[in-house]
Amino acid sequence: MPPRPRFDRRAPVRELPNINERISYPNLRVVDADGSQLGVITREAALEVAKDRELDLVLVSEKADPPVCRIMDYGKYKFEQEKKAKEAKKKSHQTEVKEVKMRYKIDSHDYQVRIGQAQRFLRDGDKVKCTVIFRGREIQHTALAEVLLMRMARDLEENAEIQQPPKREGRNMIMFLSPRKAAAGKPAASPKPSEGRSRPTPEPAIASGGVAGEQPVRATV
Repeated sequence: MPPRPRFDRRAPVRELPNINERISYPNLRVVDADGSQLGVITREAALEVAKDRELDLVLVSEKADPPVCRIMDYGKYKFEQEKKAKEAKKKSHQTEVKEVKMRYKIDSHDYQVRIGQAQRFLRDGDKVKCTVIFRGREIQHTALAEVLLMRMARDLEENAEIQQPPKREGRNMIMFLSPRKAAAGKPAASPKPSEGRSRPTPEPAIASGGVAGEQPVRATV
């Protein structure tokens, strides 16, 4: 029977930066802190210059012949590099698909809640999967679910555009919305008041409940 492997309790090896005494090349091309060239000098002379300036000797190009070093404040340089990396990570947003679920008989309050959720997702630059779930005999009312999804697309048209129109998948009907480029990261604009005496465009109403198949969704005028 082979011996059982021993647990390695040693700490992981950390890769240390090539600065000051860790630089082992005998001759170096050195750039001063102000960007001026000090030319090719010995390692000892470069360390002495960095010490006189109370700064660090940092290896910046190991493959050059001779290797290139720069005199700088390494602690400050490392802090600035980490800060730049964090800022770049914040700016590089990974697009995700967020889902909003509902029933085709959803009431008005819950519908507005779903609209608010979708607006937040779209403003963050994420895509939205709008899903209408059917239960039991509700599957007979796919047309009403499609009406509901298209109404949601119209209510979100300032922030979103339809990436995939309503489509039935199993016992669900889904629609995908993607954020408009001009709307991503901006708050939704408040609706403008109607001018004159023009009548609003009729929109299908949200069902207020009841047993599936009893009351169809009616259009409001």
